[in-house]
Amino acid sequence: MAFEPLIQFMRGLSGKVNSGIFGGVPGQNMQQMAFLRQMQKEINGEDVMEIPLHRLNVVVFDIETTGFFPDQGDEIISIGAIKVCGGEIQENEAFYSLVRFEHTLSSEVEELTGISNLELKDAPPLSEVLVRFFDYARGFTLVAHHANHERGFLQHASWKLFRTSFKPRIVDTSFLYRIAEPDMKFVRLEDFCEHNGIPIKDRHHALGDAVLTAKLWCLYINKVQELGCETLGDIYERLAKL
Repeated sequence: MAFEPLIQFMRGLSGKVNSGIFGGVPGQNMQQMAFLRQMQKEINGEDVMEIPLHRLNVVVFDIETTGFFPDQGDEIISIGAIKVCGGEIQENEAFYSLVRFEHTLSSEVEELTGISNLELKDAPPLSEVLVRFFDYARGFTLVAHHANHERGFLQHASWKLFRTSFKPRIVDTSFLYRIAEPDMKFVRLEDFCEHNGIPIKDRHHALGDAVLTAKLWCLYINKVQELGCETLGDIYERLAKL
C-alpha cells in the first residue's frame, strides 16, 4: 500500500480518528491498521541488541506535550527527530511537525515551547503525524532522553488512534549515563549538556531537544564503549548488574 494514499485516507478520517472511532471500522480500515503495525515492526528491523554501537543507526526523537498524563487528557503538540548513522548526526535528515490541538494551550506551555494556539489549529492531526514519523523511523532504533515520557504518550496514542499497541523499543539515554557516570544525579537535558560542554540551543523545541539528545547519545556511546560495552546487549547486561 503506497504511503501517500495512506496519508490521504488519514486526512479524510481525521475527525473520526481523533475521536477514537478508527479501530471500529471494518474492511479497508483493517488493512490500514495492518499497514501501521507493519510500519512499527520495521522500526526495529533486525536484532539490534547485537549490532556494534558504532554501527547502530538510530532516530533520536522528542515530543512536546500539553502536560505529563496522556490518560488524563494531555496531548502531543509536536514531534521532532534526527537520524544518527554510524555515530554521525545526519543534520539534513530531520523530522519535525506540529500536531493539531483543538483546545487552548495554557500560558505556561505557550511560554515554555514558543508554540502558539494559532499554529496548532492549522497543524495536521496526530494520526497523520504519527504515520509520517513511523515511516521516517523505519529500519532505525528509537532513542529518547529519559524515554518514559515519550513511551507513555506513544503507547496511549497508538492504541487510541490505531487500536494497536506501540511495539518499537525506545532506548533511554539514561542507560548510558548510568553506566558511564553512575554517580551523576542530573535529570534535566540542559544539565547533561552543560556538564559535557554542549551549547544549549532551541531548548523545549521538539527538534532542538532531539538534536541536543543526539549529541549526548554520540558522546556517551563513546564513553560506554571505552568501558567495554560494544552492543546494546552489553548495555542491558551491565545495567542488570548495577
